[in-house]
Amino acid sequence: MSAKPVFLYDTTLRDGTQGEGFQLSGLDKLRIAQRLDAFGVDYIEGGWPGSNPKDIEFFREAKKLKLHHAKLAAFGSTRRADTAVEHDPQVRLLLEAETPVVTIFGKSWDLQVTEVLRTTVEENQAMIRDTVAHLVKHGREVIYDAEHFFDGYKDSPAHALATLQAAADGGAHCLVLCDTNGGTLPAEIVEICQAVKNHLPQTPFGIHTHNDCELAVANAIAAVGAGASQIQGTINGYGERTGNCNLTSIIPILQLKMGMNVVPKLEKLRDLSYFVDDVSNNPHFARAAFIGRTAFAHKGGMHVNAVQKLARSYEHIVPGSVGNSQNILVSELSGQSNILIKAAELGISLEKGSSEASAILQRVKELENDGYSYEAAGGSLELLIRRELGTYVKTFDLTEYHTSFRQYRDGHPPVCEATVKLAVGGTAELTVAEGNGVVNALDLALRKALIPFYPQISGVSLVDYKVRILDGHDATAAKTRVLIVSTDGESSWGTVGVSDNIIEASWLALVDGIDLFLQRGK
Repeated sequence: MSAKPVFLYDTTLRDGTQGEGFQLSGLDKLRIAQRLDAFGVDYIEGGWPGSNPKDIEFFREAKKLKLHHAKLAAFGSTRRADTAVEHDPQVRLLLEAETPVVTIFGKSWDLQVTEVLRTTVEENQAMIRDTVAHLVKHGREVIYDAEHFFDGYKDSPAHALATLQAAADGGAHCLVLCDTNGGTLPAEIVEICQAVKNHLPQTPFGIHTHNDCELAVANAIAAVGAGASQIQGTINGYGERTGNCNLTSIIPILQLKMGMNVVPKLEKLRDLSYFVDDVSNNPHFARAAFIGRTAFAHKGGMHVNAVQKLARSYEHIVPGSVGNSQNILVSELSGQSNILIKAAELGISLEKGSSEASAILQRVKELENDGYSYEAAGGSLELLIRRELGTYVKTFDLTEYHTSFRQYRDGHPPVCEATVKLAVGGTAELTVAEGNGVVNALDLALRKALIPFYPQISGVSLVDYKVRILDGHDATAAKTRVLIVSTDGESSWGTVGVSDNIIEASWLALVDGIDLFLQRGK
């Protein structure tokens, strides 16, 4: 290993896929590997050759990948007990994957050796030494993952260190200490890593942590402080149980806080995080450190006033350094600064201390008290500002709307129907539509009524619909908040409706979504 301070080893494609709800096809894995390489990750662990059809496909196709920076690693285990390494089929598959790097794991905990492998500690050490030496002999860079190392060391330091010695004697290029159960504390990590460094000063060591105590990142940082030169982790912290060390957290810590240049374009971090979420069909974690939607969100009036004058007064890094951006929220906790910034984002000029700004802020607080929330409903907030400033133009007058749901007993599918009666510029329109549910029927009927006057709304679609029950102690009579996200294919906007009636709340949010599009003159 060269003089780079810390090497990044990504195991999203292998350890990450062991997490609940995280699944990748062979093509998904190839796409993610290419993005990891472009981002500057040093090692990409592709999976376990031959263990399943996806990994077989991946390693077959991965031979065609032209990676510009990263080294691809195949993952497997030591030879079986009482089996010659040359005859072990799993070891043969590791070589047939033709990756420049092979990572194998072995047992560091004598409990695992005697109770799980059902072999002797001497044979276990031979299994480690033989497998590493065999792979090195075939020209592979070998990384040895010492499974359960910290638990094993706590039970028997001599045994745990002996297993590392066996890997080093076999020619391992890096010894990775694994906190497999995720139960070790940072102070223990430092103490044990220092012991390893003292025992094997000539062999680089790395760290592989799990997040069972919410300490995976902290433990990895502790290990780096104690001399670790490789960090294993996954994008967004995906992995078995509570997950692995989150690379999207540790990378900016290394680079921005510790001065270690580990990737060339840190500003691409958020894009990479979202790409992995999207490919694996998982929602983005809004509160993720550094790259989450709320990582640089400011809501309290005093905070907003401060960051408007000096961003670093409430932001520990520049958001753009990781590809993120500042987000000013508007709520009942807001001050005028929040309103002024939001208005400026909309291209509306408001003076601080003006009666208009005060009126808008007061109206926001009144509506939030009624159950409205504008944090994810910027579209409805824009309409509110326009109404308070007198720049709102009414697009139609509602006369009435009606919905019905009919359930048949003869096997006929249920029917949801909506009727909308409205007028545009004095011209009345009455439409009826059926849909997959009452809200869908309302949406279709509204569009059907408006398209003769505003044909451009045919390009607007609803992409998200969320219902939140407020005041749950009122049971079925509780107030309901509906959040809707609409898009025209180029931009998206959120709108909100609140009512004791879920249909009315949905209607209010639906109307705001279409109305905003028309207000903007699209």
